[in-house]
Amino acid sequence: MAKNKILVVDDEVDFIKLLKFNLEETGKYEVLALSNANDIISQVHVFKPDLILLDIIMPGIKGIEVCEMLNNDMIGKGIPIIILSALAKGADKYRAFKVGVVDYMGKPIEIDHLIVKIDKYIQFKQRAEG
Repeated sequence: MAKNKILVVDDEVDFIKLLKFNLEETGKYEVLALSNANDIISQVHVFKPDLILLDIIMPGIKGIEVCEMLNNDMIGKGIPIIILSALAKGADKYRAFKVGVVDYMGKPIEIDHLIVKIDKYIQFKQRAEG
């Protein structure tokens, strides 16, 4: 059975290493981790993720801008995005949902809770694709 592909984009290298390890440890996911969003569109085209885990605050391109870029891309459009962020202000969440993210989780992340959400949104995407 093919593993679901998860793209993780976060500037905290230790966080993405830990997240990648925990997700791959389940045996259900293939994970590609990026420490910045500068080449996310090209990576999405090559890797074709089933879901993206994205930080909002990063150097260079911010998470909200990444969401807008993906929404305007034929391959990126429709990929579920879960925001993982230390920011928990209502305005930040509002902006994230307004640009199409499916969920928003505050850091620190409860990995079991995240895995349940990942599975749910991948199932929604697969049903929508038919």
